[in-house]
Amino acid sequence: MPLALALAAAIAAAPAPSRAAASALAPLDALWPDLDALYQDLHRTPELSGREERTAAKMAARLRAAGYEVTEKVGGHGVVGVLRNGKGPTVLVRTDLDGLPVEERTGLPYASTVTAADPDGRAVPVMHACGHDVHMTGWVAAATLLARARDAWRGTLVFVGQPAEETGNGAAAMLADGLYARFGKPDFAIAVHDSADLAAGMVGFVPGFALANVDSVDVTFFGKGGHGAYPHRSVDPIVIASRFVGSVQTVVSREQDPLVPAVVTVGSFHAGTKHNVIPDEARLQLTVRTYEDEVRTRVLAAIARVAKGEAAAAGAPREPEVKVREDDATRSTYNDPALTRRLAGALAAALGADRVVERKPVMGGEDFSAYGRAGVPATILWIGAQDPKALAAALASGKELPSLHSSGFAPDREPTIKTGATTLTVAALELLGRR
Repeated sequence: MPLALALAAAIAAAPAPSRAAASALAPLDALWPDLDALYQDLHRTPELSGREERTAAKMAARLRAAGYEVTEKVGGHGVVGVLRNGKGPTVLVRTDLDGLPVEERTGLPYASTVTAADPDGRAVPVMHACGHDVHMTGWVAAATLLARARDAWRGTLVFVGQPAEETGNGAAAMLADGLYARFGKPDFAIAVHDSADLAAGMVGFVPGFALANVDSVDVTFFGKGGHGAYPHRSVDPIVIASRFVGSVQTVVSREQDPLVPAVVTVGSFHAGTKHNVIPDEARLQLTVRTYEDEVRTRVLAAIARVAKGEAAAAGAPREPEVKVREDDATRSTYNDPALTRRLAGALAAALGADRVVERKPVMGGEDFSAYGRAGVPATILWIGAQDPKALAAALASGKELPSLHSSGFAPDREPTIKTGATTLTVAALELLGRR
């Protein structure tokens, strides 16, 4: 049954908030052809983080057409649309704009063939491999539906199109450019993110910590290079770094409370140029994931301590260099528990309790966290993106479907986008003032 018919059938029996949501959502099916065209256009034309000029212009145009006051170039290519509708709460609704340097291999007729220059000037393929095109399309739909339903709510909507989510600095840049000072500090902030392990049409919620602190750490060990035939005349940084790779795992396994999550992964190890040459240095790149800020501080300090200890034990000529990349860090996302459960209840009333499920937190990162950390109750909700039959078959067989950031990720677009639009619309109506 089309979503609009299913919602209309529930209007009479539903409580007042659900009736308002059902009425606001009624035009969604009629909007679908235009939304689908927008989605396919966005998917074909992704842009890298910080380069979202055309994408931002498309979002700005859609907001203007819906009646919002639009400001562009906030914190880079950020877009802010404001719709005031009397006295009431202010609700911020955020989407992300950027794609990833991934070569698309979905075989879809609207697949991306875009290439662009990365920050180092190299030509790279670009794809919406994380579903930001889904987020934007659902966001446009919600902005349109809420603008048409102004007789059902009171307050102010602030629709934010945020650049550079994938590099973790877009939200901070918008806040630093006066997002709250210029457009009003919201009473609530909400967003959605698609999920590759949840069926399309489903909504997931996570009260409390939902996504992790993400820190990138560069470690350089210094040795004394020499001939591979005479290792006793050298100090081998490869050996030091190799011992560190094993020892640093004890930071989690022996120093961290096993009931408080943390992850330390060495993702890159670079050293040497030739078989018989002991190099002067070895360089490692780590990713560190935590939820609690005090755990983050302790784990990062322990990594530096272990690195220095291994170097000292080997008689290295100098201490290792341990650099935490603050320019490549994302802080943990804490979903306000009361807000999250309130929205979960509203969504269960609108969609059915069987379509709204509590999920476990994940160790991925999201810079949506910045809006909440700036002193606003905030929550990000998951929307399923996989074809339900394909997902069920994959689970039964033990096969894994393409995940987020994969070259083969292709969401089940219509139910995913409509669920995203529904989630944002229902959530906003729940938080805005009543007529």
